[in-house]
Formats: sequence, C-alpha cells, structure tokens
Amino acid sequence: MLIDVSPAVHRKAGLGRYAEELTAALSADASRRDEYAVFYHAAGQAELGRVVRSLPAVVTTDSHYRWRLRALLAQLVNLSQDRLLAHAPSIRLFHATEHLLPRFKRVRTVFTLHDLIFKFYPQYHLPRNWLYLQIAMPVFLRRADAVICVSESTRRDALRVYRLPEEKLHVIYEGVHPRFQRITDPAECRRVRDRLRLPERYVLAVGTVEPRKNLATLFQAYRAYLDGCPDQIDPPPILVAGKQGWLEADSYRAVHRHRLSGLVRFLGYVDDADLPALYSMATVFVMPSVYEGFGLPVLEAMACGAPVICSNAASLPEVAGDAALLVAPIDVAGWAKALQRALGDAGLRADLAARGLRRAAHFTWAEAARQTRETYNRLLAPV
Repeated sequence: MLIDVSPAVHRKAGLGRYAEELTAALSADASRRDEYAVFYHAAGQAELGRVVRSLPAVVTTDSHYRWRLRALLAQLVNLSQDRLLAHAPSIRLFHATEHLLPRFKRVRTVFTLHDLIFKFYPQYHLPRNWLYLQIAMPVFLRRADAVICVSESTRRDALRVYRLPEEKLHVIYEGVHPRFQRITDPAECRRVRDRLRLPERYVLAVGTVEPRKNLATLFQAYRAYLDGCPDQIDPPPILVAGKQGWLEADSYRAVHRHRLSGLVRFLGYVDDADLPALYSMATVFVMPSVYEGFGLPVLEAMACGAPVICSNAASLPEVAGDAALLVAPIDVAGWAKALQRALGDAGLRADLAARGLRRAAHFTWAEAARQTRETYNRLLAPV
C-alpha cells in the first residue's frame, strides 16, 4: 500500500495531521510494516518526520502546483501515471489523503474526502484553488475505487452534491494521538507557559487563520461578552494558535474593529510538543467554524481536559456529542452567552471537561487504521 503523505511532509495543518497519524497507526504493527510505503511530491521542500523517514518512499520532485496539474490532466485525458511506481512493482493500492488523485491503471485507489467547503462557501477559497477543485473533485471521486469520508456529515455532503454510489463511501473517523492528554506536571506547564508567554487564564482557539474558522464572529461575541460584564477585572485574553492561511486580513482587522487590542494574541504555529499543555491550561477552548469536515482540535482539546464551546455546524455536533456547548456559528449573542456561562461557572467547566475526556476516548488512530485496513482489504480481495 502506498500512502500519500505530502500534506504531512509540507505541514498542512489538519490534512497533514491526518496523513501522518494514519500512516503511523497503519505501520505500527511490525508484522505488517513491510506492506506500506509512502509517496510525496516536491522532495526539495520536504520536512520528513520520523514515520515518513522510516518507510520506503516513492517521490516526485514536481512542485505542488505542477503535481496538481499533472494529476488532473492525467485524469482528464486518461493518461496512466503508473511509471511513478516503476521502482515499486509490488504496490497494489494508492491512498490519496489530500484531495489529489493521480491516474493509475494497475493499482486500486482510495481517496479520503475531508470536506466540500469549496462547494458551500466558495468565498472562503482563493479563486484558483476553487476553480481547480470545481473541475477536479468530481473526477477524483468518480475515479477512486473507494472514498473514505472523515465524518457522516462529509458523507452526506458527498451524496447530495455528487450523487455517488452509497456503497463506495465509508465513514472512518479520525483519532486522537495518545500524547494529547491532560498535562498536570508543573514543570511541563511552566515550560510551555514561559515559552509561549501564557497568562494564567485564557480562551484558546486552534486552527489556521482563514475565513471559515470564523474568528471575526468570535471576536465580536467576545466584545459583547466584555460589554455585558463591565465590572470584570483582568478578563482572560483570546489566544489563537495556528499559522496564517489565506484571506486572513479580516480576522486581524476584526481585533481592532471590536476594540480588542491587547485582548487577542495570535501565537502563530505552535509545535506539537507544546500543544497538550497549551490545551490543558486553557480556561475554555473555542471553535466557532462555519464548516469543518471533522474538527480534530475539538477532540484534542477534550482529550486534554479543556472545556469546549464549538459551533453546531457541519460535522462538529457529530464529533463533540454532548460534551460541549454548541452555538450557531454566526449567532453573536449566543456565543457571548456561552462565553459568559463557561467563563463564569467553574462547575460547568468541570462538567464539560469530564464529558470531553470520556468523549475523546472513543476516537483513536488505531481504530481509524483498523477500519482503513479493512477498506484496503475489501478492494484487494479476489473477486
């Protein structure tokens, strides 16, 4: 099996986490480790993690954009790209993990569908990327032998938009790495607090700074919360952990528009080693996204014992269950009320934290790997 780990090699936030963690879980069984190899493009720009370095690799030096165009054109003109596998003749299956499927004729293919945000919120995409996905996504989904959907919400979207055969779609949830657990060691907490200059109390958001993360609504709601508590002394700031994405300007402008300078900090990319403590020390974790294919930070926060408030849109209610306060993504008053409830009620925070720990325990990469392996086996079974 050849797994595309390009999003992990190029540190692509959620898609990178999916590719890296799933590959690690699939290859964790020593008796089956020699069944797996990895693929990635743009080798000159690669940042190879431990799992990627440890597995045989098939590599193309194409840049990201050149590889995208080559894959799409090959699909459109039905041109085989099997020569990529000339040095890996035993490969029988290719797993596409980043919405990009090469055209192979001698191997079976699995395509992971993370989301269809470009269909529902085209304004949140750069025009070039939107156009590419408009053309490519139906082709990739039709050509793939099996499609893994990371949530039931994503599966429903795929059925509604593309009318794919139901038997082709398999819902396999993402998992939480064991490193995401409640950190109580004072030395570790102090290390991360000092490294990131964290205050004693804070509201945490994790994700790439881009429109669908809906930070502007969060900031507006936070201003409403502060205005409703005029006597509050030293309110907890909002900390945003995540690298800058695209169309990000309004998220930054909203800080000034709602008079929150000094009360919102953008931490930028936070190293994986620091995330568990960052989650664990948060007073409240928030995810106001208008759309998520899965919403992994919600589970990571829950696994670390952080009380969660998240949007009730797309997959997030499916992931959070009864372990979070759910609010409509653009309901400013609802978000302000949820912040007031959670920040003002220690008992509620403790209840949400306990529920979250139980909820997160149901999602593991080992289980995701087991179900993914079953999908592979069904495709490769003799007819």
